[in-house]
Amino acid sequence: MKLRTSTTPPPVLSGSPAASALTAAVAAAVSLTACGGEGVGAGVDSAIIMTPPGTGVTAAYSPLYEPGTEAVEQLQYTEPDGTLVTFMGARPTERHARERGEAWDAPDTGPGRYFTFPTFYFQNRTFGLEIRDEVPAGRQKISVYLHVNDGTFRGTTFSLFRNINNPNVRDFGWSLNYGFNNPLEGNQPICHAGSRDCMMSFTSNWRTSPHSPLKIGDKIELAPAPRLLSPALDGGGERYYSFEQLYVVGKGMRPWYGIAPNLDSEPLPDETLLGGQASVSYNYSEEPHRVFQQMANNIGIGNTKRFVQGRRLFHTSFADGTHSEHPTSNPVFTEHKGQLGPRYNQARCIECHTLNGRSAAPAAGARLATLSVLTGAAGAGDTVLPDPTYGWNVQQVAGSTSAPAYGVSVASYTKTVRTLADGTQVELARPVYSFSGPVPSLYSVRQAPQVIGMGLLEAVAEPTILALADPNDANGDGVRGVPHWVNNPETGKVHLGRFGWKATKASVRQQVGDALIKDMGVTSPVFPSVSCQKGSPDCRATTAATAVSETELQRMSDYLSLIGVPAQRSLRSGYPEGIRVSPEHDVNPTLIQRGSAVFAEARCTSCHTAQLTTSNNHPFAELRNQTIRPYTDLLLHDMGPELADTLTEGQATPNLWRTQPLWGLGSLKFVQGGAQNVRYLHDGRARTLTEAIMWHGGEATGSRDRFAALPKADRDALFAFLESL
Repeated sequence: MKLRTSTTPPPVLSGSPAASALTAAVAAAVSLTACGGEGVGAGVDSAIIMTPPGTGVTAAYSPLYEPGTEAVEQLQYTEPDGTLVTFMGARPTERHARERGEAWDAPDTGPGRYFTFPTFYFQNRTFGLEIRDEVPAGRQKISVYLHVNDGTFRGTTFSLFRNINNPNVRDFGWSLNYGFNNPLEGNQPICHAGSRDCMMSFTSNWRTSPHSPLKIGDKIELAPAPRLLSPALDGGGERYYSFEQLYVVGKGMRPWYGIAPNLDSEPLPDETLLGGQASVSYNYSEEPHRVFQQMANNIGIGNTKRFVQGRRLFHTSFADGTHSEHPTSNPVFTEHKGQLGPRYNQARCIECHTLNGRSAAPAAGARLATLSVLTGAAGAGDTVLPDPTYGWNVQQVAGSTSAPAYGVSVASYTKTVRTLADGTQVELARPVYSFSGPVPSLYSVRQAPQVIGMGLLEAVAEPTILALADPNDANGDGVRGVPHWVNNPETGKVHLGRFGWKATKASVRQQVGDALIKDMGVTSPVFPSVSCQKGSPDCRATTAATAVSETELQRMSDYLSLIGVPAQRSLRSGYPEGIRVSPEHDVNPTLIQRGSAVFAEARCTSCHTAQLTTSNNHPFAELRNQTIRPYTDLLLHDMGPELADTLTEGQATPNLWRTQPLWGLGSLKFVQGGAQNVRYLHDGRARTLTEAIMWHGGEATGSRDRFAALPKADRDALFAFLESL
């Protein structure tokens, strides 16, 4: 059901029912999300569209985060004397940053094991460094303190200043190796949780020979390697590597890439930082398939622990409690055994979002196991009610063998051919679906999107997004863009929608709670009853304990908020002579630059806004005041009848879709296991970027036609640019 509480209807959205037409039962229904990240608008928990604040809104608008929101933890500050104090979070990994494979096994071929998450990664193994940089205060000294989140560490091996003067250094090798000692433990490297009792310091730049005095701008590569007490507290490993980070004297942590000689660490230029300082550095261990799973580069020490704890739940089966990685070695999460609902689609979050990427490519005749099929039924006027069989989406797996199967598959494709100006033909394939159960009167198929950068999008302030809206097409370019205002299902407050294919979710927390109930039938404080999936009017009226507690809901939200965005791969890296360039780094900067210009000339940026700035109000300091390049305006746009289906969500009619972020686009072919497995658009119908563009209609018709008129050289440049994101 749709509900608008505005005195001035938005001009591009029509047909909203009057509030007096709402029945009490329908008005109490709910809006939920699916594996594909969507929800169907319904009742007081539904998406609400209204005019921007200050233009006649009758329902109270509330910003997602109020000004003055306190940060969860501090990342950097300057003391009165000029000393710069920076905090760097760290987690365990298995090998070094520039190793693509062991020399005795598969030399120089990869993948390495730098981006991996070892067994037991989620407990007793996160830590961080407090870097006290006195160089800005006029003193030649930097001190580093080791902070342990849990358990007790037997110090670390701590390597600094990569040894670029040695031509044989290719994978690893540093000029300075230290360890942390604790004077309270007889100078033994025993470092306790919750304290800063272990430290070390240095007073010169070991990148030079002879060593020179430290100065602002000097580069220091930090490579800690933690050790746990022997035997390990939980039976896991005792010795690990960690991320190799770049600290710039007088400035702080910076995402890096490799330059000559020998992939020496260098701060990435600002224009490549799609996620601002939260961007993930270039990767030289040849693991691009794992790039969507990494922490924000600027993550704090305590937030590193929150990240790994939330990640564990994202990878946990709500059927048997096992972890998707190392299921026989990682401990079973027994608290979550047997928590799947009576119907579900998948048992783990990660099973829809492939390696934090998208749904598996749908194959003709196969059940849409990792996509979502949202459903509804037409009510009075223009209202949308739950489907009488499925509720708000088809949960295709039944927990009981006696329950009927509700599988949905692609039966066939309706194909059309479009011809570009130079004669190139493009085949467009629209899927035709088959239901093993009743065919819903209204439905929409959605693929799961990648989950990178969600916290950064949440951190963009509402006024920033609203400034991009143009509901009356004031500039006459045919592109409008309207906000989708949504109700918080827990508080009833009105926020700006920004997540999901139709911007039906305002926050990461709401998105998580919706996905749990819709895709797995798992209850949480957002939707505490399984009956919420069927639109029960009193589904929130329960005092029963939920499957996911408030603590764990917050952990999963924190994890998704703190996933970093890969930096744009638009620069050539300084591989040593004779070393094969990794495929993800074999790029042409000149072609990419031309493609960026073509993208703008085709006016794609009218919707795919290149640059946004996050606010200072988000609880995570990592996400504050970041210049990001997501290539989205987070608004709804009319994409024409060919992309429309039959389902309205809130005030987002079937032809209206949120502008999808483009960051991470070029990594999809690695994450999804090959370009043949990548699908674009809401239902995954487009097999290539060319197809995706040619499906654009409505407000995007002009950009589509400009693309179709391009010579092949410009199209190739455009694709090189998109693949670099």
